[in-house]
Amino acid sequence: METSRSGVARVPATAVDRAPSARRGAPPGADGPCDLVTVDSRQGLEAVDILRRGAGDAVGPVLHDDGGHTLGFVVPAGTAAGWDLPGSTCTETDGRGMRLNPEPPVEGSDWLLPPGEADLATDPAVLRAALGEAARIIEAADSCR
Repeated sequence: METSRSGVARVPATAVDRAPSARRGAPPGADGPCDLVTVDSRQGLEAVDILRRGAGDAVGPVLHDDGGHTLGFVVPAGTAAGWDLPGSTCTETDGRGMRLNPEPPVEGSDWLLPPGEADLATDPAVLRAALGEAARIIEAADSCR
């Protein structure tokens, strides 16, 4: 597994069960591969709100750690190869595929938006825009203090 890191702690990689995918290149879902973009919880929660206010259901499954420090957005496999957004980390499957588990993924983390209750994955371009908007909102709110 490789990561593209930009200065944020990650949700444990074990939060998504590793399993060979029979449908390589299939859309992420119960049997399809996926990557995981992790951000701090404040920016992530703001981004979830932005995505849910947008047209349609633009956000896929999202993990959170029980300590409340990070959120992980499920994105299509291959996203990590080009992910370079400061303040985030993207873990790639390295071609091995991952299978989402609808049960609580690992001790110390849980689903904010579980598989099956959200789109199959969050579009990386849409996520990048939402995370950028979330960062601007947080910066503006912090500057008003």
